[in-house]
Amino acid sequence: MSGTVRTPCAGHAADPGGTVTDRARTPLTWLYAPGDRPAVVAKALASGADVVIVDLEDAVAPHRKAYALDATADLLADVPPVPVHVRVHSPHDISTLASLPGLGGLRLPKVTHATDIHRIAELAPGVPLHALLESALAVEHAHAIASAHPAVHGVALGEADLRADLGVREDRGLDWSRGRLVVAARAAGLPPPVQSVHPDIGDLAGLAAGCARGRALGFLGRAAIHPRQLPVIERAYLPTPDEVDAAREVVEAAAAEHGAQALADGRFVDAAVVAVARRVLALAARTA
Repeated sequence: MSGTVRTPCAGHAADPGGTVTDRARTPLTWLYAPGDRPAVVAKALASGADVVIVDLEDAVAPHRKAYALDATADLLADVPPVPVHVRVHSPHDISTLASLPGLGGLRLPKVTHATDIHRIAELAPGVPLHALLESALAVEHAHAIASAHPAVHGVALGEADLRADLGVREDRGLDWSRGRLVVAARAAGLPPPVQSVHPDIGDLAGLAAGCARGRALGFLGRAAIHPRQLPVIERAYLPTPDEVDAAREVVEAAAAEHGAQALADGRFVDAAVVAVARRVLALAARTA
């Protein structure tokens, strides 16, 4: 099925081909919190995360799901201080939450086909949708899913389930799937994908190394399962002072002289290099 490819717009989290100038449009940290624990959700909202994801799926036991949905509906009856997305479990979750003023988006687990997106878009008109691809078949359909409907605002991997489906034993075994997702998102006019969670909350060094690898692959930001992971993720994805200085030099040179040119240190500057430099400066503006 051919999808609807659209250019990024203000409703998306970030413009992968242009500039982004404010924190609201460049979320780097997405913190999960279980929907059946309102106190934990409240702490997540105060944690400094750019987006809080209330989880009604894997984090909630079956006998607690009804309570989790009710608690989440209560939360979203008003607009929270931080954007809140909900990882839903059932169509009933979607119909209950779709019209609430505090809902920032829906995280859709185990999306496999573009038709999955169409069904959910009908249930939640106007709500931003973020598809989680968690199987080999979903990865094969990555671009069809990413471009299925204008309501799709992002795609991400569910790496735990994908790892199990593929029988992958080492983290690098997922790099092909990660690259496939980055390309699919870009081809569909979506923001760069957000990395999947690092499940060991005590392994901050491993988290930092994984973020550096994700950034090199083209991801932008990462989901977290504990507030202590947030500053590590943000540091990994924000440009370094040296990167900012180099980007500023490129942009200034391009402004002074149009067309391709070489800087004094030998770096070649053309339109593609300038576009990358502008994205670096846009991310750096988060800390201004």
